[in-house]
Amino acid sequence: MTDYNFLIITGLSGSGKTTASRFFEDLGYYCMDNIPAKLIPNFVDLWKKKEFQIDKVAFVIDIREAGFVTEFPEILEKIRKKLSPCVIFMEASDETIIKRFSESRRPHPLTGQGTVIQNIQMERDKLAEIKSLSDEVIDTSKTSISDLKKLISDRFFKKNEYRIQIMLVSFGYKYGVPLDSDLVFDTRFLPNPHYIDRLRDKTGQEKKVSDYIYNSEITKKYINYLFGFIDFQLPCFIEEGKSCLTISIGCTGGKHRSVAVAEWLKEHLESKKYSVQIIHRDMFR
Repeated sequence: MTDYNFLIITGLSGSGKTTASRFFEDLGYYCMDNIPAKLIPNFVDLWKKKEFQIDKVAFVIDIREAGFVTEFPEILEKIRKKLSPCVIFMEASDETIIKRFSESRRPHPLTGQGTVIQNIQMERDKLAEIKSLSDEVIDTSKTSISDLKKLISDRFFKKNEYRIQIMLVSFGYKYGVPLDSDLVFDTRFLPNPHYIDRLRDKTGQEKKVSDYIYNSEITKKYINYLFGFIDFQLPCFIEEGKSCLTISIGCTGGKHRSVAVAEWLKEHLESKKYSVQIIHRDMFR
């Protein structure tokens, strides 16, 4: 059985190896691109001894390294005596790779040994043995970036294991909308504690303030609609391959209503087993 905590990503140039490694990195893997293959067995020894705090690792190695084609099979054999890595081989059609190199305007690693198509075919031939040694083969000819993320998520993670990282930010509109917001919700129409003397100096984290805001039919209806919308949209974001999401909730000053709503939403999302962080950007301004 292969170890999905220890990945080796290889394959054809232009097949999407770097894109795949970035997605694994979003999922908590420590990723290293173009590391010399000879160093991996030494890393394995240190990793197994827990010499450093890395739970999941992914290496990207390919034909850019001199001697990779001839040396990697033996190196892989040494690694497999110590653990069972998952070797992922990525490929794509000649037409797809030619298009990608044309769009990126980057040279093929074998440039100088023939035309682009000749270089691609030469690399394909050189890597045939390594492909045969791989545990998983992924053809990205017809996949977009979001398609590739979904393919990886479906193939390497159990259902519901891949969870989007959610950041909740409460803010005051008078100080500007957070620039990194994916979704923005306006709570300025909700009852405002600022006009209640006994509540003005408190924050939305305090029960007296949150109770005042919630003790309104408009607030209850809004929260119900908000939770329903978020519950509907989050699985869509996950299906699309989004790995992190920033939800910003604003009121006038960022001290009362937005704070309370953000806290309610955090509690709701955590009850659904989502990973959530919260920042009250303007609460003490």
